[in-house]
Amino acid sequence: MSDRTSRGGSLRSLVVRVSENVRRRWHWFESIWRRSMQLRVVVSTLALSSAVVFVLGMVLQTQITNRMLETKKDAAVRQVEQSLLPVLERQLTAVDPNSEDVDEQLKGALNGLTTSPSVQNDAESVAGTYDPVLVDEYAVTQEGESSPSAGPIGDVPRDLREYVKRDRFATQISTVSRNHEQVTMLVIGSPAGTSTRPLQSYFLFPLSAENRTMGVVQSTLLVGGLVLLVLLGAITNLVTRQVVRPVRQAARTAERLAAGNLDERMRVIGEDDVALLADSFNEMADSLAQQIQQLEEFGQLQRRFTSDVSHELRTPLTTVRMAADVLHASRDEFPAGLERSAELLVDELDRFESLLGDLLEISRLDAGVADLSTESLDVPEVVRRSVDALRPIAETSGVELRVDVPDEEVTIFADARRVERIVRNLVANAVDHAEGQPVDVAFGEGENEVAVTVRDYGVGLQPGEAELVFTRFWRADPSRDRQTGGTGLGLSIASEDARLHGGWLDAWGEPGRGSCFRLTLPKYSGEQEVTESPLPLPSARSIAAPEALLAAPPETSESGYSETGDDPSAGTVRSSPERSEDGDGEEER
Repeated sequence: MSDRTSRGGSLRSLVVRVSENVRRRWHWFESIWRRSMQLRVVVSTLALSSAVVFVLGMVLQTQITNRMLETKKDAAVRQVEQSLLPVLERQLTAVDPNSEDVDEQLKGALNGLTTSPSVQNDAESVAGTYDPVLVDEYAVTQEGESSPSAGPIGDVPRDLREYVKRDRFATQISTVSRNHEQVTMLVIGSPAGTSTRPLQSYFLFPLSAENRTMGVVQSTLLVGGLVLLVLLGAITNLVTRQVVRPVRQAARTAERLAAGNLDERMRVIGEDDVALLADSFNEMADSLAQQIQQLEEFGQLQRRFTSDVSHELRTPLTTVRMAADVLHASRDEFPAGLERSAELLVDELDRFESLLGDLLEISRLDAGVADLSTESLDVPEVVRRSVDALRPIAETSGVELRVDVPDEEVTIFADARRVERIVRNLVANAVDHAEGQPVDVAFGEGENEVAVTVRDYGVGLQPGEAELVFTRFWRADPSRDRQTGGTGLGLSIASEDARLHGGWLDAWGEPGRGSCFRLTLPKYSGEQEVTESPLPLPSARSIAAPEALLAAPPETSESGYSETGDDPSAGTVRSSPERSEDGDGEEER
């Protein structure tokens, strides 16, 4: 019983391996089939050509076979009617069907037929060799006895004998066994008269020569068809390659252009349609290169303008700040209206200074001169410090800040100033949009990365707005009352700071159900690539309670999104370098 079970298990494992191998090979072929237009054209041409060659071969074989059989039949009938039957009837004049030795008489008649010089010459020149048969179908025999006959009467089909018995001339093709081989025969039957009553004569013409000829014809058609298919495949491959090669060259050139190599061009050979395609492609590449160069120059001018304006505003801003501080220090001596004006002036100057600092930071990021001052950093401590700095503002707004970070130290190598700025911007943004609901701050650690999520349960994000939260100066509701000020550049700068570390910043939100921002950073900035996050984003199907983000996170997929919680269709958007180049700064939803 155990041996049978082990054999069954081995058989099942073999079947599984074979099926896996077949499935793998099928997927490989399917992948090549989808990617290669040349393969599809060649295979389709061969398939259609095979069908055409098969039909043409069958038609030719049928026509040749019918033609040969008709020629053989006409020659055999003409020989029987003009040569064999007259000689046979002369031989049968001496045959008495009623005698006891009628079988011997029939054999003698056949011998006289085959030995006749005129018949032999006609047989060699017209229809070839034959086997004659004579039989007396009208002879009265006892039960169980056969009719008197001479020759291989057993090779004559029974239905043909019945037909000839009614005094009719008939032909039929039949297969008989000769020397343990199947031989195809053309059987011709005809009545043959004697002095007393008619007999039945049959002539069996072998079709061996015709069969050999048909074998040669079939082999010739088969070999010719295969050679034709091979030539068609080679010709199709050559012609298709001439058409596909420029397309592949255009694809490779387009890839190099997309990679930033704007000097790549296609070779122009000849004056045909392919050359026209290459020439048009090169003209398009020249136009794109010129436009990209103009955009780069414009971007440089814009960044230089932003940097110059930001620096030039420093001096007058400092002067205005000094004057405003003097006015603010003496506000108690002013009337009520002037006192309030002095306070508003100082508040707006604080905002102006913050905006100016963000503009200078963005100009450095755009210029590519921003660098990281990495050091050993305790992330939970940074999170707690950032939350504590914003706790008074949150209490003023009636927002509860709930922090779930470990007490033990979790160290990464990063720029402490930039990481703290990211966390502070995320928490401040959540407080402004929490609508008095709690804000949850959670921390997660993976093997090579750490993550911080900031979750609010306020206004949330409309469909499509998650793609805009990292855009510079973007606001979902410009008239919204804010508690932390803000310049509209915080989240843009935060996304760039995350990118500089080799991580990312992504967002999720639903209308009326809040939003969640997730920061994911590598433990060693610049030395490893982050592919997944240890914390999930909320699910679009069901929004959990405020305590949901404080629970243990589920497993995440290789893409960095939770297999159960991250649903990009629900507004989950990861900040990218392409989008961050358009928006570096604090977000205003």
